[in-house]
Amino acid sequence: MATDWSTCGVCENLQITKQSVVWCSECDEGLCGECKNHHAVSKASRSHETVSIAEYKKLPTEVLQIAQTCKLHNEKYELFCRKHDCPCCKKCLKSHNDCKGLTDIIEIIKTNENLKSLENKKREIEAEIKQTRINVNRHLDKLQDDLIKELMRIEEREKRKIEKLLTTLKKKEKEITEVQENIASIKQHASELQTFLTMKDIEKDIAGEEKFIQSITTSNYTNQVNISCQINKSLQKITASVKKFGEINVSSDPCDFSIQKRKDRQAQIMVAPPTRNIENLTLTLQKRINTKLLDVYGCSLLPDDRMVFSSYSDNTIRVLKSDRSEDFEIKNIGLTFDVVFIGDDSIAVTSVYSDQINIIDLKKHKLEKSIKVDSYNGGVVYKDGNLIYCAREKGLQMISLNDETITNITETKLPEWAYVSTFGDKLFYTNHENHNVTCCDYHGNILWTFRNESVLLCPLGISIDNDGNVFVVGCDTNNVVVISPDGQRYRQLLSRKDGLNFPWALHYDTSTNGLLVANLSAEAFLYDAK
Repeated sequence: MATDWSTCGVCENLQITKQSVVWCSECDEGLCGECKNHHAVSKASRSHETVSIAEYKKLPTEVLQIAQTCKLHNEKYELFCRKHDCPCCKKCLKSHNDCKGLTDIIEIIKTNENLKSLENKKREIEAEIKQTRINVNRHLDKLQDDLIKELMRIEEREKRKIEKLLTTLKKKEKEITEVQENIASIKQHASELQTFLTMKDIEKDIAGEEKFIQSITTSNYTNQVNISCQINKSLQKITASVKKFGEINVSSDPCDFSIQKRKDRQAQIMVAPPTRNIENLTLTLQKRINTKLLDVYGCSLLPDDRMVFSSYSDNTIRVLKSDRSEDFEIKNIGLTFDVVFIGDDSIAVTSVYSDQINIIDLKKHKLEKSIKVDSYNGGVVYKDGNLIYCAREKGLQMISLNDETITNITETKLPEWAYVSTFGDKLFYTNHENHNVTCCDYHGNILWTFRNESVLLCPLGISIDNDGNVFVVGCDTNNVVVISPDGQRYRQLLSRKDGLNFPWALHYDTSTNGLLVANLSAEAFLYDAK
């Protein structure tokens, strides 16, 4: 840190000592209460954001110690050299004339801010989509409830009509039955005159009842009542006409990456998002796997939770299911070495003593084709339609799976048991002969080299997690070591006590955070890395 954040930088220049209350990252200095007010209204600094000293002190020590000015020229860093992976001030340009990767730090920061903005916008759109779905569901629920209530009301109304008619008919039936009984009694016991007069009265009553029966038959009371429902055609067309819930639109604003002098724009060197601290990494054992193979030189986790192992001495590729039972195996395809998933349900298999790379179809369980290369090939990694492999004396090479053209990446000679992995614009490879782990760019420029024989001997399998942390197996030290993305720090994660016995191959699955480690013979281990 170039300035003492505990004292006011402005007052210090006036030979006055005052405690700072806020920190301005743009000015790289603390400000007291009075200077803070001037700073907030000054034309040159009123757009600067400040943070309270109490909050600023909570930042990690390594962040507080970052210098924002060039040590050689005492000027603000304004550019970033991708070739040398370092910040530069304007005066540093003289020593970077041949560098093509110079970028304005402000633009890099904007890019990082754009990533955050995209993530925030994604959350907003997700919330909007879910709320729209909730609103549609609520509206449809209301329409459904209203229709069901109407159905119940109509059913109850028609039911009452029918019940009322049945009650009336039963009453009339009872009255007719009584009349019939009376007529029979009269005929049996009354005189002829009494019978005649009574029958006349009954005829009058029957005439009234006849009119009632006729009124029922001519009315709609006796009609068969049916109920049906006609669903709104607009609703019926939803599944046919509404093909998508909505549309995600992408727009972009032009961004100027030209190098130019900026008098009023300053930036901090914190241009990269924070990475997961290797000290906080934990491994939880999920499975112990008996591969039943010897000389396991390669292993990989597949997208469907299967796993694949390559056996050098058995000339075998064996695929296991997630429950550790065997799915299938392929034999006699040459001295197999490393194996990698390349998409489209296929894997690529290298051969340390052959000039070809085999492509295996995981669905058909057979060799799909063999690609001819111009060298022996060892460790391999897949990247954007290309295979990057260790080519012995030719260093690292890259072959396009589309047209099979080969590109040389490095000319550094590699031993027969070298492995390679990739993360972003960097490559990482091992050298068991000199116990090195090296990081380089795609032009072969070495960015850092890790070597510590007290912790890592004979490094072989290598793989990178989502934060750029480098996992390496040490065959002779019987361990797994994780190295920080800058190559400066390390930590041992697994050792012999965890069952490692000549560990050879390793693969980190970035989609599941699973870490597969295979001993040279028989046993492998699947860990959950957090």
